[in-house]
Amino acid sequence: MLSKNQIKLITRLKQKKYRLQNGFFVVEGKKTIQELLQSKLTLHALYTTETFNIDAKDEILISETELNRISFLTTPNKALAVFKIPEPKPINTNGLTVALDTVRDPGNLGTIIRLCDWFGVTNLVCSKETVDCFNPKVLQATMGSIARVNVNYVDLVDFLKETEVPVFGAFMEGENVYKKQLPKKGILVLGNEANGVSKAIEAVVNEKISIPRFGNLQAAESLNVATATAILMSEFRR
Repeated sequence: MLSKNQIKLITRLKQKKYRLQNGFFVVEGKKTIQELLQSKLTLHALYTTETFNIDAKDEILISETELNRISFLTTPNKALAVFKIPEPKPINTNGLTVALDTVRDPGNLGTIIRLCDWFGVTNLVCSKETVDCFNPKVLQATMGSIARVNVNYVDLVDFLKETEVPVFGAFMEGENVYKKQLPKKGILVLGNEANGVSKAIEAVVNEKISIPRFGNLQAAESLNVATATAILMSEFRR
């Protein structure tokens, strides 16, 4: 049986200010929860309609009706877990690092975190205006990759000014990425969905790169930021 305090805590965690205030985030879906349980993340509580066979004090069996009350999903998926927000690790730029300038869409950020996991990019650096990586919609899109990617929120201009590795920015007018020799070590910057890389960040970018359009009409305005990230990371790894 869920208590009023449990329901209040969980429903509040949908909002960033309460996640920061309480130090917890919510993940839904049995598969993703199982993946996070195998990581170094600390479980606070697991609410489920079917047992996970974990330590009984952390697992609370509830009814589907109760799950519906606390779930952020239209169609709840068997379980909901509350994990402790981990302390971010120091940023290591000894390899490929991805930086995001004011990416707002939770689905895009979640997909980019998953892409970082796929391409072995362990450090993702975000401007303070970028959507929170512990937003429930972001976490859903990461499919568990949040446990393996170190996400930091920084003053991105200052961070890029101070770095000693080359900074590459994704721009429409940049150099064709397919014709460029790319290093193994560097920072790849991608910008906001509507406005691209900001002027302040553009000023500290060393090299501009682009993904050329091949369509006969050249009519497509731009690529989705997550799609562009996938293509550019693939080129850096090739």
